[in-house]
Amino acid sequence: MNISYNWLKRYIATDLPAEKIAEILTDIGLEVEGFEKIETVKGGLRGVVVGEVVTCADHPDSDHLHVTAVDVGAAEPLQIVCGAANCRAGLKVLCATVGAVLYPDGGDEEFKIKRSKIRGVESLGMLCAEDELGIGSSHDGIMELPADAPVGMEAREYLHVEDDYLIEIGLTPNRVDAASHIGVARDLAAYLKSRGENAEVKLPDVSAFAPDNHDLEVAVRVENPEAAPRYAGVTVTGCKIGPSPEWMQNCLRAAGINPKNNLVDITNFVLFELGQPLHAFDASKIEGREVVVRTCPEGTPFVTLDGVERKLTDKDLMICSAERPMCIAGVFGGLDSGVSDTTTDVFIESAYFNPVWVRKTAKRFGLNTDASFRFERGIDPNMQVYAAKRAALLMKELAGGTISSDITDICPEPVGDFVFDLSLARVDALIGKPIPEATVRTIIAALEVKILAERDGVLTVAVPPYRVDVQREADLIEDILRIYGYNNVEIPMQVRSTLSYAPKPDRNRLMNLAADFLTANGFTEIMSNSLTKAAYYEGLTSCPAERCVRILNPLSADLNVMRQTLLFNMLEAVGLNANRRNGDLCLYEFGNCYFYDESKRTEENRLAAYSEEYRLAIAVTGVSTPQSWNAKPVKASFFTLRAVAEKLLRRFGIDIYALKTETLESDLFSEGLSLSLGGKELLQIGSVAPAIRRRTDVKQDVYYLEMNFDALVKSTKKLKIAAGELSKFPEVRRDLALLVDKSVTFSSLRDAAFAAERKLLKSVSLFDVYEGDKLPEGKKSYALSFILEDKTRTLDERTIERVMSNLTRQFEQKCGAQVRA
Repeated sequence: MNISYNWLKRYIATDLPAEKIAEILTDIGLEVEGFEKIETVKGGLRGVVVGEVVTCADHPDSDHLHVTAVDVGAAEPLQIVCGAANCRAGLKVLCATVGAVLYPDGGDEEFKIKRSKIRGVESLGMLCAEDELGIGSSHDGIMELPADAPVGMEAREYLHVEDDYLIEIGLTPNRVDAASHIGVARDLAAYLKSRGENAEVKLPDVSAFAPDNHDLEVAVRVENPEAAPRYAGVTVTGCKIGPSPEWMQNCLRAAGINPKNNLVDITNFVLFELGQPLHAFDASKIEGREVVVRTCPEGTPFVTLDGVERKLTDKDLMICSAERPMCIAGVFGGLDSGVSDTTTDVFIESAYFNPVWVRKTAKRFGLNTDASFRFERGIDPNMQVYAAKRAALLMKELAGGTISSDITDICPEPVGDFVFDLSLARVDALIGKPIPEATVRTIIAALEVKILAERDGVLTVAVPPYRVDVQREADLIEDILRIYGYNNVEIPMQVRSTLSYAPKPDRNRLMNLAADFLTANGFTEIMSNSLTKAAYYEGLTSCPAERCVRILNPLSADLNVMRQTLLFNMLEAVGLNANRRNGDLCLYEFGNCYFYDESKRTEENRLAAYSEEYRLAIAVTGVSTPQSWNAKPVKASFFTLRAVAEKLLRRFGIDIYALKTETLESDLFSEGLSLSLGGKELLQIGSVAPAIRRRTDVKQDVYYLEMNFDALVKSTKKLKIAAGELSKFPEVRRDLALLVDKSVTFSSLRDAAFAAERKLLKSVSLFDVYEGDKLPEGKKSYALSFILEDKTRTLDERTIERVMSNLTRQFEQKCGAQVRA
């Protein structure tokens, strides 16, 4: 937002220099990102003064040059050679003296006035035409000034040339109230008032507004009051198109707007003055003399001001005549309804449009205008009539128009003040410093906030509706603080705090534990957006599309729902890397997943339908062990990922053999397992289904694990780590090869082993699986390793044989196993 220093001073009387105002604005939250001096006339006409031609004689060596004596208020007249046909004695002129720097035609090329000789006659300056001074385009002759022009007065003073300063403010999205000169003046006045200075914002006087006649009445009908809560309009006839005055053009250029003509310039001027977008329609192009605010049927073609034909949706609010659409409400005008060089009668629109409707339409068409910028964020809902009067009076003054109707104002439900309670104690608590109550009250009054009632240190306040960002106690406290001054809150020399103990289990500590483990094992952490595309979930049963949490105002079709799983983000990362020849990946990500379940929604708690889970995703793909001089490359497999999962669970102290393993039936995996602990599913692991990989254009196999990290954290709550004394006696290892049915799992064999021997059996592990032609059909061979240990003595062979015999018998009876020789 560009603020002109001279323009700002139209509304607030202050002698503060531009640099000080820029400093104040930054202190009160309107951060100044740029500060630039602007010369209305380049070079500032320094060294140019009013002079009088005392004598004018023909040059002895030229038939068109004149030798003049010019009185510039110095002790002696200056001798100047001039070639202008209108040069004559007694003429008042603008004279550029030696040393003056001019910029002819306002360009960048400078012209410095030097002492010179022209055809042998010394010349000590130059009598100037408009274009030579850069203040006009005429070169018909030297400028002729009125006879009463004071000799010796500087040209910049005589022509009222004032330098301006451009203050560029970086507006945050919540401060649309400051997107105008009046809005910035309000903030500046609030600051000055809080310091005891008399500073009032003076709005332009519109009391002279009155219809001159009723020759052009335009009816207005609002068919969609939700999208257009307020719509005002007035007509002005008999306007003459022409350039706007120089003062208005200078204001608009300072705001970054190129002047066009007086009617268009007036609407832009009011926009940057008041923050109220206006639109001027050519009244002759409003069929039926009726303006209808409505939506159009899906697919209706509409050509905008830029000449582009756009297809409307039934969610785009349009300003229409009785027959056709004329303008996209709050966003962009139409090609055939705006002001043109032949326009004489105009209908001025001054409206308040629903910010959500404007934002969605602007995003849909990729349009961003000064008007949509303000409408999207919420303008003052009570400024429409005033702005219409202001624009109509300016058109009457600057375009010779006649106000030809009363103001039409359709506002079924006026917007009132934002009323809430403000606790003075809460002010001190949030700011972190006690502020005198008198100061707080002064700032509140300076912000135009009314105190309706007060009781026991709590004020009931009413905030004007133009402050759309101040609707809660915390918002007003923030406003009080910025006017009081962030720099006035001292940084304490010491911080007083008490030790806080982390909850048990501490999720953050466990996250760091998992991240450290995975990173140490060669995994790379990724972070992705929680927003994703709904198309990923279409047709899925494990993550149905109806369970997606949908975004009301999506930025794009690719970011229109919240994710239900981290899988698609992971696959996008795999695809991005694989397409850049980096296909050997070990990745992990922490993140929330979001769910919607309509059946859980109640009238008492509508948010009950929404839930979220914190999850950990791990993926491996490509080569897990790269080729080296002494090893061949090894491709990643399901068991690569399962080994990582088991090590990670052990790192948390979880007994992996206590997990219940079930075959996973999910359309996300071609093959997979579900691991549960205590009846709660802990993780899913498997090979990603090809159909799922195709959705993100991933061609290589991906092995993926997704863990409910919150469930893991809860499962560690009862785990206790106990240290024990190392045994003084050696452990014994024995191996056993068993022939079992293919349906028998290692888990069942392990359970049977511990059921047979609990005292001496320390561990059971599987070190080989064999299936082949040499075995009976439907059979497989497991090679198990048993570790035996007695902490009170050394095991003898007899005890070992007894234990192994018991194990063999248990395997035969419970698992149908046969010992292989």
